[in-house]
Amino acid sequence: MCATQPTGKTPRHILFDLDGTLVDSVRITCAVIDEMLAARGITFRADPAVARAMDAIGGEAMIAAVMGPHCRDPKQEIAEFRARHAVVATPADLAFPGVSDALAALAAGGVAMAICSNKPQHLCEKILADLDLARHFTSIVGARPDLPRKPAPDGARLALAALGADPAVTLYVGDSPVDVATANAAGLPLALVNWGYGFDAARTTAPDARVLHSLAQLMD
Repeated sequence: MCATQPTGKTPRHILFDLDGTLVDSVRITCAVIDEMLAARGITFRADPAVARAMDAIGGEAMIAAVMGPHCRDPKQEIAEFRARHAVVATPADLAFPGVSDALAALAAGGVAMAICSNKPQHLCEKILADLDLARHFTSIVGARPDLPRKPAPDGARLALAALGADPAVTLYVGDSPVDVATANAAGLPLALVNWGYGFDAARTTAPDARVLHSLAQLMD
C-alpha cells in the first residue's frame, strides 16, 4: 500500500509520470497511427478511447489494440510508430491545462522534480524539450533497453538517485494503475491526477491516494 502524502505541504521532491499525467499524448498517438494507415491506403482511424485505455501499457500491446485488424506485426508497427513519432511536430498545447505554469511555480519554489515514464527515452526528451518543460526536471527517466518498465521500481529508483531524494517523502504523481503499482514497488507516497487517462481504474486500485484536481494543489 502506498505511503500517505500529507496535504497542505509542498513536497521537496516529486516524480511525475508523463503521458496522461502531464501531457495529452493520445493526440499524437492517434495522429501518427492515422498517418501510418493512410500511407497504406486504409481509411480506418485510431479510436482515442482505445488509445487512452492502452496508454499506460504502451508498446506492442498498445499499437495492436489501436490499429486493430490493420496491425500486421506489432513489433514492426511499434518501430514504425516510434520512428514517425520522433519527427512529428509536438502541438504547443499538448500539456494539460495548468501544467506548464504549475511546473514553473514548483521549480521556482525549490521543488526538485523528475520524470518516470514508460515512453521511450528519446520521445520523453523530445516532447518535454518541444514544450519547454525539460528545464524543470533534474532527471528524465524514460524506457530504455536495459531498464525494466514500470511497474518495476527501477526507473523510479534512478530518478530518486538523481534527485538525491528519500522515497518516503518524495511524492509520485501519476494517473494509472501502473503508476499505483510503481509507487507501491518504490515505496513512494502517491497522488493521482483526476484528468488522467487511467484515473478511474487507479482510484479503484488506490482509494486512499491523494487526488489532484490541478497541479497547483501541490503548492498548497
